[in-house]
Amino acid sequence: MSKTAWKAFPYPDPAYVYAGTALKKQWARLHQGDAEPWPADTGAQAAWRAYHAGEFAKAVELGLKAGNASGTNAANKAAMIHGASVEDDEARKLALFQEIARRCEALQASDPDNANAWYYHGYALGRYSQGISVAKALAEGLGGKVRDSLQKAIALEPRHADAHIALGTWHAEIINKVGAMVGGLTYGAKKDAAEKHFKTALQLNPDSPIAMTEYANGLAMMFGKSRMKEAEQLYARAAQCTPADAMERLDVEAARAEVGG
Repeated sequence: MSKTAWKAFPYPDPAYVYAGTALKKQWARLHQGDAEPWPADTGAQAAWRAYHAGEFAKAVELGLKAGNASGTNAANKAAMIHGASVEDDEARKLALFQEIARRCEALQASDPDNANAWYYHGYALGRYSQGISVAKALAEGLGGKVRDSLQKAIALEPRHADAHIALGTWHAEIINKVGAMVGGLTYGAKKDAAEKHFKTALQLNPDSPIAMTEYANGLAMMFGKSRMKEAEQLYARAAQCTPADAMERLDVEAARAEVGG
């Protein structure tokens, strides 16, 4: 898929442009979710600037051109968010997630202690699994690969809030698809584990709209109407968040749509 064919980020805003020293000053806030270290390389910095501004195709191009781990992570995250929240063609989404997974596997081989090489791998395979259906993905053995990569990311970086979110979602989706008993016995999916990961993510990154909405989605999947009020409160909180970059803006807009604007 040509990067020039990518659909544009729909909410461009000067507030998401971190020129010059602004990126480093805001780095801790911007990367509270993924725990990505500040890159010394200016090429990787440029890729991350493009990513935060919502220039996802440019971020992929610049990140891969940088030729280092942080640049690759920027490229993978940009492609990941574009595929998950901007691209609307299902075949293109699946191709993007497969491409991200392949790049992550190469980075894992060269830099096995890079937490985001494992996180983006688990995330990409998880999104791919959703695209082909969770049931089919489980039958193909993808569930274990997703879990293992996310657990590895957390082992390498326990404060990786986004990996906790994704692992919470892993537990919730399996329980939603096959039930609590089969999910627990066959895959090790547990409701209490899901909630623990969601709560940990919010403790690590309390202003994260995606942590709130994924927790809400998880409650709805695992408990249905009995916990729907809690889920609605989480959606409402997410809708009120002030986004710091393009990804968070997409998450806030999704929450606003969930609560009716």
